[in-house]
Amino acid sequence: MRSFQEGATMQVAVIVRDIAAALKKHWDVCRIGPWDIYDFSPATVQDFVYRGRPATHSCIIAVAWSGDTQLELIQPVSGYSIYDEFLEKHGEGLHHIKLYYRDCAQAVASYAARGYPVIQSGRFGEDLHYYLDTEKDFGYILELGNAGQCPPAHRRYPA
Repeated sequence: MRSFQEGATMQVAVIVRDIAAALKKHWDVCRIGPWDIYDFSPATVQDFVYRGRPATHSCIIAVAWSGDTQLELIQPVSGYSIYDEFLEKHGEGLHHIKLYYRDCAQAVASYAARGYPVIQSGRFGEDLHYYLDTEKDFGYILELGNAGQCPPAHRRYPA
């Protein structure tokens, strides 16, 4: 289990159209991996919300650690989410940076008071995630999270 300082960057995430190709490229060229791969959907993510309504989208997420920073690849699969919005507007690329907060509710309230409301959120196991509407000011989205324990990966790459 890694420990993070309050407000520390813990993850950098990229939206991709083809996660299999992206995994292979990251492994073959940079030797980043192994990757833990998860299927995110309303069946696997609790309290799943997209723009104030229950989320109906699904995506494939792959994560790998490089030191104390996690690289995340996300491929939207069905439904509609902030990931699809990003692909339509920008194509593939840097989507968000995740910051660690032990008390996510307090951090979310603090950011909301500064004009950055939550646009998507959920809980995967004990791992909370809150995406904030920061793209207009930062060029990317900020995600706040607590680095909670995730369920076991659905699969790995390379196997």
